[in-house]
Amino acid sequence: LREEGIDPFGHRFERTDLAQDLQDKYGDMDKDELDAKQVVATIAGRMLAKRGKGKVGFADIWDRSGKMQLYIRKDVVGEDTYHIFKRSDIGDFLGITGQVFKTDFGELTIKVTGLTFLSKALRPLPDKFHGLQNVEQIYRQRYLDLISNRDSFDRFLKRTKIISAIRHHLDDQGFTEVETPMLHNQAGGAAARPFVTHHNALNIDLYLRIALELHLKRLIVGGMEKVYEIGRVFRNEGMDREHNPEFTMMETYVAYFDFHDVMAETEGIFKAAAQAVTDDGIITYHDQKVDFNQPFKQIHMVDAIKEKTGIDFWQPMSIEDAQKLADEHHVKYEPYWKVGHIINAFFEEFVEDTLNEPTFVYGHPVEISPLAKKNEEDPRFTDRFELFILGNEYANAFSELNDPIDQRQRFEAQAAERTAGNDEAEHIDEDFVEALEYGMPPTGGLGIGIDRLVMLMTDADSIRDVLLFPTMRPEEDK
Repeated sequence: LREEGIDPFGHRFERTDLAQDLQDKYGDMDKDELDAKQVVATIAGRMLAKRGKGKVGFADIWDRSGKMQLYIRKDVVGEDTYHIFKRSDIGDFLGITGQVFKTDFGELTIKVTGLTFLSKALRPLPDKFHGLQNVEQIYRQRYLDLISNRDSFDRFLKRTKIISAIRHHLDDQGFTEVETPMLHNQAGGAAARPFVTHHNALNIDLYLRIALELHLKRLIVGGMEKVYEIGRVFRNEGMDREHNPEFTMMETYVAYFDFHDVMAETEGIFKAAAQAVTDDGIITYHDQKVDFNQPFKQIHMVDAIKEKTGIDFWQPMSIEDAQKLADEHHVKYEPYWKVGHIINAFFEEFVEDTLNEPTFVYGHPVEISPLAKKNEEDPRFTDRFELFILGNEYANAFSELNDPIDQRQRFEAQAAERTAGNDEAEHIDEDFVEALEYGMPPTGGLGIGIDRLVMLMTDADSIRDVLLFPTMRPEEDK
């Protein structure tokens, strides 16, 4: 190319239109009407198909919005320009100027009058019609997946739309978006193993955050009242179709809310997300439809267990009674578990997978909710809920614990669990307890895993399908 005076890696190119803009403007227009308009457009993109021979050629140019067919004739563009087209390969970037028209088959096309070579692809691309077949290559070389698989490309555009819709919804509700530290002096806000790093200048170990919670609650203490953050968190744990070591969480906190108010807030967020990627608020996930136009259901965890098993955990019982029930129903448990842990295990075993319609399950046992406020009527349970859809959990929320004395006791109980063998239990966070001692108003908090939400809204099989660059083992270590 250079020998022929063509720069294989060109410079700035100004286009007038995107492919989809032209489709939207002229796709439904009659062929003769379009010809009469004499529409001239300039587009740019990657050539992903090429056909024709002799003095006439066709090609498909793809930009971020979609595809446009081009039609080129040697007698129109001249020998030099046509030679550039002939020398261009699949994968090369071209700039095109020409008249927009419709072929006899009704396909919107640009009849080329000018062509600029913009960039050379030195490696061959995957087959456009079959895409990448190696699943690992899809995740490791996402750029090739985006080129060859439009469904994947569109899924990531939808991810952006979903997050934008959530932000817009919260901003309209008067929330303030904030940023809090990713490096923590100690891990807290969730039961998970953290990644540990070292700060050389201070000569201290720091932890990549496993949750957003404790810093956001400090902002409620400081008077911000309605805050949210959407950001990456990191957990040094296993990987499967729903878990990646780094993922995107959203947490919101509102002063003077309780968990009932947060239910309404959560329902609004999910409906906004569904509207962002559908025309009717109805999504399809693995051939099952979910209608987000309908009110979400609500049920207490103990009532849900009773409906499915007949077991009544409302009745007072000792840990021995609960263990006996677990043994009779083949529910596994750890030696250090208390009654509340076993109640939760029954829920996970017999109820969780059956919750298909959007359902708020509330009233979690206090033993598994160290940061949630106890229920006034029955302190064995907390004012907490989780949102389940198609058997999966998508949101976790509660009336926040704002009693520093109770909070310290819960942290101490967690520390005891850690001593007993639960290495995911939390440490005592003295700084957070001190913040609570300055006074925190009644507060409703919410956590949503954005990646899992995007999986639901885009019918994705794995979290890796909604993360542009999921965590992978280095190739040399495969």
